[in-house]
Amino acid sequence: MPQELLERIEMQEVTSLPSEGSSLVPPAPPEGLGTALFERDDRSARTDLRRQIAAMESELGELFASAFPRTGLEFKVPAPGGGPRILSMNELERVRDSLATRICEVKTHLDEYGRAEEASREMIERMAQDPAGHKWLRVSNEHIGEPGCRHWHSRPRWGILGMAMGWWRVKVSSGCPLAEGPAFGRSRNRDVPPAFGRSRNKDVPPA
Repeated sequence: MPQELLERIEMQEVTSLPSEGSSLVPPAPPEGLGTALFERDDRSARTDLRRQIAAMESELGELFASAFPRTGLEFKVPAPGGGPRILSMNELERVRDSLATRICEVKTHLDEYGRAEEASREMIERMAQDPAGHKWLRVSNEHIGEPGCRHWHSRPRWGILGMAMGWWRVKVSSGCPLAEGPAFGRSRNRDVPPAFGRSRNKDVPPA
């Protein structure tokens, strides 16, 4: 190795101070030139994204309420992981896009339900006009998008005789059957508490 490279290079010590009025901080860059020293203010963009997300969540809630009693629709939107924290701009944008996609899917499914339910209503009208042409056909409230257990059933009057004679009719059910309690058909005195089995005369002890 050359000897001159091993020799210590003597550096002259700087003893001069900056002149008065000068600064060690570099001047600000010209407008339009972005550097790492200057952060971008994204508060307005975050506010706008949160406003869009709130509006879409409200619309999705209204769709959820209007979909009752229909089932099979998915309203959930995956949330970004990582626990409770302030979401970044990219995460807020993903939440907004997921909500927009879910709203479009729900609206598409509801339109399909609406067309099928309208066809079922038209079928009920045709059944009422021509019961014999729609033998044994049954349409329920679920098919027309309404709650309850009512249904329309094309069936013969008086059983086999009506089938032979061609006496068909549309029978409308009265609704859901009544629920029977667990004590239905039991003896009245079997499960009566002792306080209710005492005699009205206070002087007579209970049996």
